[in-house]
Amino acid sequence: MRGRYMLVLKSIAYFLLAGLFEIGGGYLIWQWLWEGKGLAYALAGALLLILYGIVPTLQPEGHFGRIYAAYGGVFIVMSLLWGWGVDHISPDRCDILGGAIALLGVSIMMYGPR
Repeated sequence: MRGRYMLVLKSIAYFLLAGLFEIGGGYLIWQWLWEGKGLAYALAGALLLILYGIVPTLQPEGHFGRIYAAYGGVFIVMSLLWGWGVDHISPDRCDILGGAIALLGVSIMMYGPR
């Protein structure tokens, strides 16, 4: 049981890291294109997006399609949290409900018994 618990924790950590890389990379590119930040923002954003492309493939178990589908649910919640923390746009109750449903789907897809 302890081994399974560690696999789930590792999987969650990879999802969170992928989300930070994807959202952070996209945000830096946005800053470069729309806010007039320097080329360093674009290059840093591109590097994070490359790392985002790698991190989900490190998942300890599962299939490519399932992992990327489940990551979509994690991305939804992390994007809402990013918007709240960085852009100061509070999620409303529909955002929260939708995010909770997405995480329920992630849990079932990735960690449900097979």
